Amino acid sequence: MTDRRNKINRDRINLPIGLFDSGMGGLTVLKAINACLPAEDVIYLGDTARLPYGTKGKETIVRYTLQAVGKLVDMGVKMLVIACNTATSAALPVLRERFAPLPVLGVVEPGAMAAARASRNGVIVVIATEATISSGVYQEAITRIRPDARVIGRACTLFVPLAEEGWMKGPVVEGAAKRYLKDIFNPVVTAPRPDTLLLGCTHFPLLLPALRHVTGNSASIVDSAATTAYCAHDELVPLGMARAGRTGTCRFLTTDNRDRFARTGSLFLGRPLKTTDVELVDL
Repeated sequence: MTDRRNKINRDRINLPIGLFDSGMGGLTVLKAINACLPAEDVIYLGDTARLPYGTKGKETIVRYTLQAVGKLVDMGVKMLVIACNTATSAALPVLRERFAPLPVLGVVEPGAMAAARASRNGVIVVIATEATISSGVYQEAITRIRPDARVIGRACTLFVPLAEEGWMKGPVVEGAAKRYLKDIFNPVVTAPRPDTLLLGCTHFPLLLPALRHVTGNSASIVDSAATTAYCAHDELVPLGMARAGRTGTCRFLTTDNRDRFARTGSLFLGRPLKTTDVELVDL
């Protein structure tokens, strides 16, 4: 059985990693994977036609996610990374069952692990979409890793469209950040203040300057992208499916508006992305 499994893994080593997000926030995870696993090819699919996922019901999120991930599987991938916190919280168990034995990683566990390690006093704020916060997955994951933690969840619904528009700073973004978080990071509060803010949505790193304006410099801000990339590395290497000695490629797929994907995607990636680099697909 072990020999057969090893042969399957060797046959799949040259396949790309499939990376999925409801929009373009998952490009922060792609950037981290490129840095951590530079030899790997990656296919990125952003379901921008049906964004945002975070305000939809669980059944709809699961259905959309299965359709999008199924597209990647049909194209041939050796691993799936669900770079969408909403899809991870709603659909990860279903995805693992449906596509076994394909490795399927989400962003919740890596993010929870990073936040639990970063916090000194155990008071952690998680900001995410409405669906992710209401699911309680981050609260459960953090307290499982660190039982003494006090986790405060806050749904920040407007942050996703702001990030998708490329609005990273300015009075509108700072005003939204204050509206969502000022009561939590109030400097006059006598109770233990949160010392860690976990970005429970892959869109939110683009809003870091506005978030830092509210939290102050004393709080750690944790992004799950880098931790997720390390988890992908730690999954592929023991399976003998990690590539080396080459520079990997990236293929970008979207379900709507290639021009907008390229324009905003350039902000997430920190490098130019042309419309011709993006393929339009139908799910």
